[in-house]
Amino acid sequence: MEKNASNRSAKRDFAFDKTNYILLAIGMAVVIIGFILMSGPGSTEASFNPDIFSVRRIKVAPLVCFAGFVSMIYAIMRKPSDSSEQDKQ
Repeated sequence: MEKNASNRSAKRDFAFDKTNYILLAIGMAVVIIGFILMSGPGSTEASFNPDIFSVRRIKVAPLVCFAGFVSMIYAIMRKPSDSSEQDKQ
């Protein structure tokens, strides 16, 4: 009986597990890719660059960033599997 109690006290239950951190890193990478897609040369007073209104910069990049933020929210909200349930199986 005491052995189980000492194992439970020695084992820490963290809010995130390895999968949460991997999903969080993937989401951050997707957001960074979205910001890279948004970057590019801008217009100056001397010349107008119509590329600032391209589909990639106006539609695709914000959607990629949004998908990255949604995946990061999922990674934060995901409940890690309980290791005591895995031990029973």
